[in-house]
Amino acid sequence: MTRRSRTALLAALATGGFVAREARRTASYGDDAARAAAVRRKVAVATWTAPSEGRLMTRLVIDAGPVQSYVASRREAGAQGLTIMHVVGAAAARAALAVPAANSRVRGGRVVPFQDVSIGFAVDIGQGTDLAPCKIEDAAGLTPAEIATRTWVGVKALRDGTDPGFNTSTRVAGFMPTPLMKPMMAVTSYLLGGWGLPVLGQKGNPLGSVFISNVAPLGVEEVFLAPLPFARTPVYISLGVVTDRAVVRDGVVTAVPQFTLCLTGDHRLVDGVQCAFFFDALKRSLADPASLD
Repeated sequence: MTRRSRTALLAALATGGFVAREARRTASYGDDAARAAAVRRKVAVATWTAPSEGRLMTRLVIDAGPVQSYVASRREAGAQGLTIMHVVGAAAARAALAVPAANSRVRGGRVVPFQDVSIGFAVDIGQGTDLAPCKIEDAAGLTPAEIATRTWVGVKALRDGTDPGFNTSTRVAGFMPTPLMKPMMAVTSYLLGGWGLPVLGQKGNPLGSVFISNVAPLGVEEVFLAPLPFARTPVYISLGVVTDRAVVRDGVVTAVPQFTLCLTGDHRLVDGVQCAFFFDALKRSLADPASLD
C-alpha cells in the first residue's frame, strides 16, 4: 500500500469514527424533539461565528409605574442603592433560568450550558473614559435588593481602582503589541468564554449569562449593544431612560411613564420561540416586581 493510500485510509477511519460518535450522541437524546433541537443547534453553530453576525434584536416597552413603586417601597424599607437596573437584572436572571437556551454558550462547536445564571452590569469608570463588567453570580436566587448590594460592592472596587482582575487585564492589554492583540483575544475567547476559566485576572465568562448596560443616565431611550465575541454571552440588554409617552387605554389617550429595553440575542443559541418565552418571563416579572422577592 502506498503512502498516499495509507493516509487516505487513516483519514477515512478517523472520519468514520467521528461520524459514528456523533451518531451515537444524537441517538442518545430522549425524544425526537430533543434530537431535532440538537441538530438545529449544530447547524446554527456551524453557520455563524460568535455574535459579530447571527443576532436576534428586538425592543420591549415596559410600563415603569410598577417598577418605580417597587423601588420606592423597598428603599423605604432599607434597600440601599436599589434602582430599576437591579430589578431588570433580577427579572432577566429569572427569565434565563426559565429558558435554558438563553443560559448557554458555544464551546468547541457545541452548545454548553452555564453552571449558573449570572448577570453582568456595565460599569462606567472615569466619567466614560473606560468601561468594566461587574458580574453577579447565582443571580436567579437573589432579590433585586441583594443584587443591588453586591453590584455596588463591585462598582466601588472598580471605580476606586482596587479590583485586581480589572487592573491586571488592563495592564496586560496596555503592554501587548497591537499585532498580538488578535491572537491573544482568540486564546482568551477559547479559555475565558468557552471554558469559563480565569484569564489575565478576569473571571471566567466575565459578562455573565445576561449583560446589562444602563444608558438612562445619558438620557438615551434606545440603543442596541454590540456583543463581545470573546465573552460568549448569549443575551445583551440595554435599559433606557424613563419617559412619559402617550398611550391609548380604553379609548383614552393618557401619559404613561415607560422605559425601553433593547435586547440582542445570539441566534446560534436562541430562535424566535425561545426569545418569545424569554420576553414573556421578563415582562411578567417587571409587571409584578414583588414576585422577584
